[in-house]
Amino acid sequence: MALDFFIGVDVGTGSTRAGLVSTEGKVLRTAVTNIKTWNPALDYYEQSSEDIWSACVKCIKEVTKGVDPKNIKGIGFDATCSLVCFDKEGRPLSVSSTGENTRNVILWMDHRAKEEAKEINSKNHQVLKYVGGKISLEMETPKLLWLKKNLSETCWRESGYFFDLPDFLTWMATGNDTRSLCSLVCKWTYEASEDGTHKWNTSYFREIGLEDLGINNWKKIGSFVQNPGSPVGNGLSKEVAEELGLTTGTPVGTSMIDAHAGALGMIGCSVDGLDDHYSTKLSLICGTSTCHMTVSNDPVFCPGIWGPYYSAVVPGMWLNEGGQSATGKLIDHVIETHPASAEIQARIGPKHIQKYLTELLQSMAEREKLISTDLLAKDLHVWPDFHGNRSPLADPTLRGCISGLTLGKSEEDLALLYLATVQALSYGTRHIIECMKASGHNLKTILICGGLSKNELFVKTQADVANLPVVCPDEPESVLLGSAILAASASGYFGDMNSAIRNMGGTGKVVHPDERLLHFHNKKYTVFLKMYSDQMEYRRIMNDE
Repeated sequence: MALDFFIGVDVGTGSTRAGLVSTEGKVLRTAVTNIKTWNPALDYYEQSSEDIWSACVKCIKEVTKGVDPKNIKGIGFDATCSLVCFDKEGRPLSVSSTGENTRNVILWMDHRAKEEAKEINSKNHQVLKYVGGKISLEMETPKLLWLKKNLSETCWRESGYFFDLPDFLTWMATGNDTRSLCSLVCKWTYEASEDGTHKWNTSYFREIGLEDLGINNWKKIGSFVQNPGSPVGNGLSKEVAEELGLTTGTPVGTSMIDAHAGALGMIGCSVDGLDDHYSTKLSLICGTSTCHMTVSNDPVFCPGIWGPYYSAVVPGMWLNEGGQSATGKLIDHVIETHPASAEIQARIGPKHIQKYLTELLQSMAEREKLISTDLLAKDLHVWPDFHGNRSPLADPTLRGCISGLTLGKSEEDLALLYLATVQALSYGTRHIIECMKASGHNLKTILICGGLSKNELFVKTQADVANLPVVCPDEPESVLLGSAILAASASGYFGDMNSAIRNMGGTGKVVHPDERLLHFHNKKYTVFLKMYSDQMEYRRIMNDE
């Protein structure tokens, strides 16, 4: 009997990946292709939709090589929440001051729209209650307003379509101009509710000066919106199917943002002895940045936390989303800029430097007869918002702080700084959890995926700081699995989305918190919060006339 498969495609910040996924939720084969990013100025990041789609085609063809096309039952796409621009004929249109039409994507982490976000937030429109009270400059309406103000005679005047990157991918695959409820409610201020009332808020767009987007039933940003995992049009177009070597009409699932696909891929993961209700799980999707997601049966409003968003991940449930703007990127930055880094890397060869530093910390703790490596960073404290705070303070102007530095530049000094940075990121997670719990969430388990889930120190520290069990799914490619679940849902293979989640969710391994360290981390967390209040006090002093 022939095996059936789904294809999951994930477009991240720096690369595109595809996975061939079994009906049991196992990623059997993967392919990856890097994508190009331009950084023309501080906080400006641009990409090319043509480059991204070419990478998708290459990866899909690689993972399906030798597979009978009739056994590919569906394709799902996820991507970063980046803004993609096309002209009225569907050709790439530049979002760059260079005028190069190749550069038609504003990457999610681009912070050019800082003033536009401030302007929008100053109006206090009621839609902002769904983004924790403040819109982020990483979201799409501030970026659209920036384009209208700064590229009015080129990009804005000539534009025909603005896509969230995940929706661009399904458009390319099918030729069908539908948008995902996930992308629109989470990043575009689209409103969705339990009674089926889904709409663009006309008064919001009028108030911020983007009312012209409403022309022709909002066609530029989305006239037809579907739940994630719904079939897009008639599936793969003939042209794309031929290019990929697949079957015309292969079901394509309505897309998701990449982090949300990670949450979808993890939320069905079950572990004996742990609460298995979706609403008690917090999903950490860790990469360049980290997203913290949880769902609930009823809407929960958390100050500084995005959402609640209806049906953005699990059908019929409300999503809240916290996040940290730089996590994996921050750890890399701290390591790469330290004087000892280059010498260590040259000496250890292919071994990952984070693994080496973790082992070094263990030997340091053993030498000092400490019960845990955690205690080594007793007098070294980090505030980790080097790229601003996404949640729960929602302040992109915050900056990083380090207290306890010495003149040392040895590998042991680097190991301590690395440890303190990992701890700081974990205190950031705890800050988000405490805000969620204060608003009514009942979180009992953390699920974790992405690059940092392979870092034992990071996973253990998250468990110890939050004082909650952390589950690492046995299938580590949770984002690709989430995209495959979208494909399964579109194909109707299991009947519906919830059945696909349960059938493909799999199991995981648990890291339990060390209760002996709770008092230590409580004290360091107090210092962590004090570092924020101190930064605010420094600003007050410097701004005092």
